[in-house]
Amino acid sequence: MHVNARFWDRLAPRYARMQLRDPEAYEKKLAMTRAWLGPEAQVFEFGCGTGTTALKHAPHAGHVTAIDCAPAMIGIARQKAAEAGIGNVAFRVGDLADMPDSSAAFDMVMAHNVLHLLPDRAEALARVHRMLKPGGVFVSSTACAAGAPRLFRWVLAAGHALRLLPLFNPLTADALRAEIAATGLGIVEDWRPEGGRVPVLFLIAQKPG
Repeated sequence: MHVNARFWDRLAPRYARMQLRDPEAYEKKLAMTRAWLGPEAQVFEFGCGTGTTALKHAPHAGHVTAIDCAPAMIGIARQKAAEAGIGNVAFRVGDLADMPDSSAAFDMVMAHNVLHLLPDRAEALARVHRMLKPGGVFVSSTACAAGAPRLFRWVLAAGHALRLLPLFNPLTADALRAEIAATGLGIVEDWRPEGGRVPVLFLIAQKPG
């Protein structure tokens, strides 16, 4: 288990109890995403955490496959699915790199609060492109911390160097847009919620049909 998995495993119970910082923004993201779903939609989410977003979208899709590297996160997600009686979501412990990526199997791939944590974002985005069906969409919400206070960025870097915190790449919104566009996905929706210590970029990008 790598350092990120160990960190998120320890954090899982506390993470599950955390309140949304901006419920209004979260609901808007859900609504924007659901506009691209349908009753037969096959959805994949990586870095799903305790499964909240996957479970929110499940009633609007055919099936959702959701993975996370932390077994404790997946355990909580499965419990939440069972308690809610939601049966069209499969929660699995795993990494995006372990997923088959050549079958164009999914109508939607989601990555929320995870792209800035990846050591090889370019490879991950290329894999997402391959996993999508023609016309499928990639939905992401990503912290773009390049403009965050210097002390905040220093603490994150020092914590990772000491193996206390996961990797946290300080992205800019423009750089992330360019990386996604470089895979051949076309950005069709782009929204930046106001407020918050760290700017967030929510976007939807489509694979050509």
